[in-house]
Amino acid sequence: MKPILPPMVNLDSEAIRRIREEKKLTQLYVAKVVGVTTDTVSRWENNRYPSIKRENALRLAEALEVSVEEILEKAVPDAAAAAVSETPSETEAKVKAPTPVFLRRLPFLVLLTLLVAGLTYVLVGRQEELSPDKFSAQRLLPNYAAPGTVIPVRLRLTADTTAKGFILREHFPKGWQLIEASPPPSSLDNEEGVARWMIKPGEERPHVVYRLRVAPEVVVGTRAEFGGEIVVSPKDGPKGRSVQMPTEGAAEIRVAPILWADLNGDGVIDDAEMLEASDTLDEMKGVHMDWNILEEIWDAGGYRWVPEKSIFVPEKPVSRGTSAAPPSSY
Repeated sequence: MKPILPPMVNLDSEAIRRIREEKKLTQLYVAKVVGVTTDTVSRWENNRYPSIKRENALRLAEALEVSVEEILEKAVPDAAAAAVSETPSETEAKVKAPTPVFLRRLPFLVLLTLLVAGLTYVLVGRQEELSPDKFSAQRLLPNYAAPGTVIPVRLRLTADTTAKGFILREHFPKGWQLIEASPPPSSLDNEEGVARWMIKPGEERPHVVYRLRVAPEVVVGTRAEFGGEIVVSPKDGPKGRSVQMPTEGAAEIRVAPILWADLNGDGVIDDAEMLEASDTLDEMKGVHMDWNILEEIWDAGGYRWVPEKSIFVPEKPVSRGTSAAPPSSY
């Protein structure tokens, strides 16, 4: 069971700094989640604000993705001191007649009732409040990614904007680089391949999109994996607790010398694929995608991969239905 906290609690400043640095979170990111300034977060970490409100402590634990107990100052046990201070007469006075059986069992019955009520809330109440139809994300990926090129990644969001805000966390392959996103991520670790977006309550955000540069040394023929989740705190549920729901949709992409807009990998961008690419670029508003090269390849009827420069160039097919581009067997 979660502890009942007083209105004001004492922070463990060293633990806060250690946890934030271990998780590679910035003070700006933590400040945004909690709803304070970066100066306040710095003061918490330097023990200049040792006591804070209970609500801020719970939000701080949520931002650091730990239980609230891990960031609070540990209480010093005083039971031994109290026992020493008792006089023999006080000790003897505590020896009384046996407590009736019903009264001895009463605390257990109360505890059992609370446990049943809490379990019912977790299994029914919170499941209904945070059901996937209220909070979900669907990832859309191209079928192919060529080494060293830039590909579009789209995340379509479904969210109850009247409820509490949430965090969208995206995991992309290590060695690949997120070079531009709309909106910009609240925190980004390109080394580990992790980006986070904080969506505030009431914020209309149907899409999160980003451009991703494929690692030049990635091996052709392999598959790269993606992952992610939405982290939501119940609006009226237990404070300091959150629920994670995995991102749905595409979770891997095939590494091959094939243009991202070439859906079937035949070395040709046909009319249907051009229309699909146009829809993709419409959703990618806010980032810069090269539409001109797609039009040139479309006009030429085919394309060729130049591995030394990690680019695609327009090229007319050698014969009808044949192109110099690699086949889709990659």
